[in-house]
Amino acid sequence: MNGFCHIEIPSKDLKKAKAFYEAVFGWRITAWEGSANYLMFETGEGVGGGFTTEFELSKKAGILLYILAEDIPGTLEKIAKHGGKTVLAKTEIPNVGYYAIFSDAEGNQMGLYSQK
Repeated sequence: MNGFCHIEIPSKDLKKAKAFYEAVFGWRITAWEGSANYLMFETGEGVGGGFTTEFELSKKAGILLYILAEDIPGTLEKIAKHGGKTVLAKTEIPNVGYYAIFSDAEGNQMGLYSQK
């Protein structure tokens, strides 16, 4: 199969990105020896990736990545507490689960997903 193997999230401030994703999702984030402008993250489940200052933050349409969250309202509260914003509150996907859209502390939009 040709599934996702690495995700890069743009960041203007690596310390801010590290603090946000560690606090909200409990990701393990470490410096990458190959560049001072890159941090690696491990989610514990699924695909890991990195935060990079090499890309400009995009405000254009693009791919939306979803992060598994057992408690979407609770996760949205943590997001707000750590500088992010709710873009779309918890919404039902009939017979499937729930989703929400948020922006992180630097304006990157991503989704949350939980099964029924």
